[in-house]
Amino acid sequence: MSAMPRLNGVIGALEHGGTAFVSWSTPEVESVMSLGGSAYDGLVIDSEHFPWDSRTLRDCLQYLLDRGQIATTGSITPKVTPLIRISANGEEKNQYLAKQALDIGSYGVVWPHISTVDQAYNAVAACRYPRLPSAPRFEPAGIRGDGPLSAARYWGTSPTEYYERADVWPLDPEGEVLVILQCEDVAGIENLPDILKNVPGIGVILIGEGDLSQELGHPREYEHPEVLSAVAEIVSICTANGVVVGHPHAELANTQRLVEEGFRFLMSSPSRSYERLDLGRKLTGRS
Repeated sequence: MSAMPRLNGVIGALEHGGTAFVSWSTPEVESVMSLGGSAYDGLVIDSEHFPWDSRTLRDCLQYLLDRGQIATTGSITPKVTPLIRISANGEEKNQYLAKQALDIGSYGVVWPHISTVDQAYNAVAACRYPRLPSAPRFEPAGIRGDGPLSAARYWGTSPTEYYERADVWPLDPEGEVLVILQCEDVAGIENLPDILKNVPGIGVILIGEGDLSQELGHPREYEHPEVLSAVAEIVSICTANGVVVGHPHAELANTQRLVEEGFRFLMSSPSRSYERLDLGRKLTGRS
């Protein structure tokens, strides 16, 4: 294994028991660029609810790079690690979306609506290169197609170094690819113990509060007792299995509670301040 620093800042924050702080962005260059200098560990570019366009996603990743930061630190580790949420639900098994996300240089893939062991296995396998059954850490058997040149260039490595690092963490402790599975329905909760026991290579289970609350009959009522109970069950299962659990709506009002409850992957909406506008409206009598 080549002696390179940890490249994936989200994994770097998680691997010794820490907490990773991430934001999300639409797949637009201007939006991504505005977060590139932030203190977030990572950025999830959302192509589930926004158009899937691999060329635009590639541009977004490029605009996250900061030549000044690279020159100043002398490190190829990105200041903010890009991750991509793909558009397909788990049952669709569209491995090509994960392949394209990784081939343009993403350090991880967020898979929506993973509800069964089979779907979880497919998700992890799609993020791994094939290897012989006799190889260490063979399962889940990789099915990712071979096309590393663009990703290696983006990571700042040779293709050989990329192969060494482009495996899933924590299954491979040196891996730089983070597989994040969203648990966002009752079936997913029911099957979560089996998923975590039978599918190695899952980096984070990310709660999907929106869809889960819809199914429970309380759309976006995130503080409803039934929703909170379901979320607590997910946290309990993940904790018992030693898997990082993430929350998609970390805000000022709930962050302390989320940390205390054991969430270690906290995703916040990109914030926009209106303090100057509010002051101007107040001074001119419009507030």
